[in-house]
Amino acid sequence: MTAVDLVALGEVMLRLDPGEGRVRTARSFSVWEGGGEYNVARALRRCFGLRTAIVTALADNEVGRLVEDLMLAGGVDTSHVAWLPYDGIGREVRNGLNFVERGFGVRAPLGVSDRGNTAVAQLRPSDVDWDALFGGGVRWLHTGGILAGLSDTTPDLIEAAIDAAHRHGATVSYDLNYRASLWHGRGGRERAQEVNRRLLSGVDVLFGVPTEAPVSAATFAGHVDDLVKEFPRLRVVATTLRRVHSTNVHDWGAIVWRDGEIAESRMREGLAVLDRIGGGDGFASGLIYGLLTGLDLSLAVEYGVAHGALAMTTPGDTSMATLAEVAALATTAVADVSR
Repeated sequence: MTAVDLVALGEVMLRLDPGEGRVRTARSFSVWEGGGEYNVARALRRCFGLRTAIVTALADNEVGRLVEDLMLAGGVDTSHVAWLPYDGIGREVRNGLNFVERGFGVRAPLGVSDRGNTAVAQLRPSDVDWDALFGGGVRWLHTGGILAGLSDTTPDLIEAAIDAAHRHGATVSYDLNYRASLWHGRGGRERAQEVNRRLLSGVDVLFGVPTEAPVSAATFAGHVDDLVKEFPRLRVVATTLRRVHSTNVHDWGAIVWRDGEIAESRMREGLAVLDRIGGGDGFASGLIYGLLTGLDLSLAVEYGVAHGALAMTTPGDTSMATLAEVAALATTAVADVSR
């Protein structure tokens, strides 16, 4: 594989979207690909023009090939997708499905995932030639807590990737992305935090703060102090600041710490939201772009917030924004007509 700017490690599911309707009454669905880690790689390729790749696994059937087709349209290098033989009914291995309602007003978004025993949950560290991957030239590895929660063995996969990234000088970012459904019956939040603590010792850039309490600009610095004491390798900690008034109206911003410097974005109050799924990944990809290209930290966080805001104006997990739109919104308070 030729040199890439970022490799994402995570699951890619097929998202089925009933539009303005409900899953329970749908007669047709739009389909997209999506996954917390993959969304970052896709946005960095399609919106920001960087070179990206995905390490994942899919069952080799028509659904898996549809997911591949969607990823190819996103421009992400798929040469490190592992294809697992399909047994005909999914008893041994299958592809993840995610039925998602966008919600509206007082009706919250709803995700109904069908991802037990999926291909990537069975991927082992030895299934990937990590040194060949990172030896080809990789600047950044992005992964996170969604993959870590898929099975008892995926943390080993993440750990192997982090170790290889370190050997080859790549930066490692990790999005905590706690999902209660993934840890239900497997120790819940306490077990998730235990796994994250094991993995965060090798992380350079962290998205999210490990607390159940809401994080604000006033409490952020204290959380960072605690994190850096426990995980001294950390160089960047970032989190979004979101207040939900209704499904379609949010206050939206973010705050970032880097080596003692803190930058807080402008808060976009009353932001109109069409589909909030993927907004956090949009923020992560915008910030990573800023960090990779050497933007001032205060501008990098604005790029992240602007891109996340734009990602929430279109359906599906993945970004449809352009770099020009992100740059314009990052430096203005409102969107105006483009003629």
